[in-house]
Amino acid sequence: MRVAITGHRGLPAETARMVTDGLRTEIGGYQAAELVGLTCLADGADSIFARLVLDHGGRLAVILPASEYRDSLPESHLTTFDALRAAATELVELDYVAAEPQAYLAAGLRMLDTANHLIAVWDGRPPAGPGGTADIVAAARDRGLPVTVIWPPGSRRT
Repeated sequence: MRVAITGHRGLPAETARMVTDGLRTEIGGYQAAELVGLTCLADGADSIFARLVLDHGGRLAVILPASEYRDSLPESHLTTFDALRAAATELVELDYVAAEPQAYLAAGLRMLDTANHLIAVWDGRPPAGPGGTADIVAAARDRGLPVTVIWPPGSRRT
């Protein structure tokens, strides 16, 4: 079972805790030996999901949007990013150089190409620009891919 993640970055601590609980419950429904988590390893929902997939005994497939993607991430996230990337059993780096909206959109669509299910940590709002969570949810729905939205009551974005 190949499960992709899309979701918001920069989650406040309380929201991150609630999202972690929701993701843990969702991931717990999968057989560990068959679970492959598809992620871009951004800070926030992506990395929470990746850690939980590994904790559950699943494997990671990482799609990097651009060669300079790591440089675009917050300094505080780099150690986590590096550890999760090193734990990946599959790694794809797209041909973009700069980490920009079109690269994010391409990476999200690439995840959907092999996904059986999409989990979205999403507040339900329209996209702020191309490649965001709302775009990936819309693309998954257009493809007929099952989508589970996790946004616990009381969650907020920074």
